[in-house]
Amino acid sequence: MTTETSELYISDEFTPLRQRLAALGPLLAEHADHNDESGRLADEVVQALHDSGVLKTGIPRELGGYEFSPTQQLETIAQLSYLDASVAWTSMALQLVTGTTAAYLGAGAAADLFPDVAGGRFALIAGHGTRLGTAKRVDGGFLVSGRWQFASGIALAGHIHSGAWCAETEQALICTFPKEQATLIDNWDVLGLRATGSIDYTCEDVFVPETHTFDPATRRAQHGGAVYRIGLATLSGISHAGWAIGVGRRLLDELKALAAEKTGTPNAAVDTQQFHAEYATAESKLRSAHAWARQVWADVEQTLAGGGMPSTEQETLARLALNNATWSAHAVGQAVHKWAGTAALRRGPIQRFHRDLGTGTQHVTSGAVVLQNCGRSLSGLAPGARWNFLTLEP
Repeated sequence: MTTETSELYISDEFTPLRQRLAALGPLLAEHADHNDESGRLADEVVQALHDSGVLKTGIPRELGGYEFSPTQQLETIAQLSYLDASVAWTSMALQLVTGTTAAYLGAGAAADLFPDVAGGRFALIAGHGTRLGTAKRVDGGFLVSGRWQFASGIALAGHIHSGAWCAETEQALICTFPKEQATLIDNWDVLGLRATGSIDYTCEDVFVPETHTFDPATRRAQHGGAVYRIGLATLSGISHAGWAIGVGRRLLDELKALAAEKTGTPNAAVDTQQFHAEYATAESKLRSAHAWARQVWADVEQTLAGGGMPSTEQETLARLALNNATWSAHAVGQAVHKWAGTAALRRGPIQRFHRDLGTGTQHVTSGAVVLQNCGRSLSGLAPGARWNFLTLEP
């Protein structure tokens, strides 16, 4: 097992941030329908996110960010997704892309993009790294071209990060450049997560300095502590698991409130033994998924705190815990939709959270291929294999 000298940081901002997020509940509820209909977050919501500090949670402390540990990040996104699924999805995408860019780029790029994080002067970065465009090697950097999808939160961002393949050097790159150099495509016409504005974008021969590129599979941070040794792909799983847990909990609590209204009325379905049993089953699934996700990430934190790198088994369990959280929340959503009856059809939290949940389950990190690779690894059928981004390789 390799070791690094950087320490795992446990942020003092965790509890204060949770208190600030709790206070956002009424504001997010007030704007939820408008956000959903307009396909982007209202200006008041965007300002509230900036003011809360939640967009700094992934940025290294040495640059002025909060540098949350894995369990802190898990619980933060779970709390925010309970309040609003689309707001949380937007926030988790921005903090992940912004934070990892800050961690993996060198001093020159950090000075350009993150001049004063504590004072609110830093680049918010959105984009997509798993579908690769092309990068042509030129003097001082690369000419980047391509089309990318699912740029969640791009309306809030000033910069874009995009995956690209350089044939000359035979390497994948994450390239960061100003948003105005891309062409944005207004095509986010979807059922759920509408307020995230996760549109497509293209660019052609945009020059990106070499200083503003990094290897998407890197685990060597230029800034920040041990948390960044997890790597970009594994880091993304923390927030996605928290998101599913928070959305599932909100849906169950909405059903609980609805049951309190309906109980005792003629032919109330919530007064049947079948409802009682299925509600209990949904609680069990969600609580188990949450507890296991916390356990998996607490175990990773122990390894990082001891100076180690997560093992293949730990990385596999992290991916599997995400898959379990996602599909446990989906099962909860199906149960809520079933027992909410016509209340699930009309505009309101149950309908919106159910649509958002259904869309969130389609993310590649919770897909069948990752699950199959987890099974290969844990069953002993891939001896010596390691995770490279989302692929298990010999």
